[in-house]
Amino acid sequence: MYTSLFDTFFSDSFLTPHRTVYVVSDSQLEELKQRQNQEELDNLVESRKRLEANYQSRIKILDEREHELQEELKALAPGEKK
Repeated sequence: MYTSLFDTFFSDSFLTPHRTVYVVSDSQLEELKQRQNQEELDNLVESRKRLEANYQSRIKILDEREHELQEELKALAPGEKK
């Protein structure tokens, strides 16, 4: 059977929206919600650990630099008094 270009264009699936509907039981929905919440909680905990590790690393770098500057100031202070 011959179909016109017009028919082909307007009957093509990319123009007609298709929606997929999933039907799940209440217990499956609760399980899904619980799993999603647990994944989010796990992500938050891991994110917090990384953030704290980065914070501690940065504090260590700042402390080292502070110590270096204090030592340089001590070394320069006697020379300025003379």
